[in-house]
Amino acid sequence: MSSKLETVSGPAAGGLQAGAARVFLLRHGRTNLNAAGLLRGLLDPRLDAVGRAEANRLGEALATEDVTLVVASPLRRAVETAEAVAALHGLEVSVDERLADRDYGRWAGHAKSEVEAQHGSLDHAPGVESLKDVTQRALKAIEELALTSLGTTAVAVTHDVILRQVLTSLCPHLGDPEMLQQDTGCLNLLLFRDGCWSVETLNAVPGGESTQGTEESR
Repeated sequence: MSSKLETVSGPAAGGLQAGAARVFLLRHGRTNLNAAGLLRGLLDPRLDAVGRAEANRLGEALATEDVTLVVASPLRRAVETAEAVAALHGLEVSVDERLADRDYGRWAGHAKSEVEAQHGSLDHAPGVESLKDVTQRALKAIEELALTSLGTTAVAVTHDVILRQVLTSLCPHLGDPEMLQQDTGCLNLLLFRDGCWSVETLNAVPGGESTQGTEESR
C-alpha cells in the first residue's frame, strides 16, 4: 500500500514499552555519484544540492519525533544527512563504521554494468566486499542500536545496499533485497519489540510516497 508521507506512521514513542524501540533507518541524500549512476562504496563525496535538500526534508519530517540517538556511517554523505536530523534535536551524530557502504575496491566510481560485463556480477568481481560480510556487520550495528534505545526512538543513516540487506534480513517477507527500492533521502521505520522486528514505514520520501506494513519477523 502506498500513501503520502503526511506524518510518520507507527506507535507514538511515549507509548513504547520498556522492551521496545523505534528505529528509523535513513538513506543519505544524493551525491554527484548517485546522480551519475556510479558505484559509491568507500568514495567520500559530499551531498550535492539535491542531496542537501533531501537531508533537510528528512530533518523536518523527524522534527517532532522524540529522537534520543542519531548514528551514521562514517562517510560524509551519511554524516551530513544525519546532522540535518540531529541538529533539530540538539544531538551530536555518533559514527558507526559498521554502517559504511559496501567496499567495491577499485570498482568504486565505475558503473555497475561495467563490472557485470567483465565479471558477471558485483559478487564475482575481485576486491568487492562480500554481501555476507556487509550484512553481518550492519545487522550487528542495528541490533545493538535497538537494544541500547529501548523505550526511545533512534535514527541510523546509512546506504542503499546496507538498507536493502538489513531490511530483508530482519523482515524476510520484504523479499529479494535486489528488488527492494531505497531512494536517496528516504526513511524506513522499524519497531523492535520483545526480540521481534516489524516494518511500520518503508522507503518513505518526505513529500513523496511510502510503502507501509506491519508484518513481524524474528
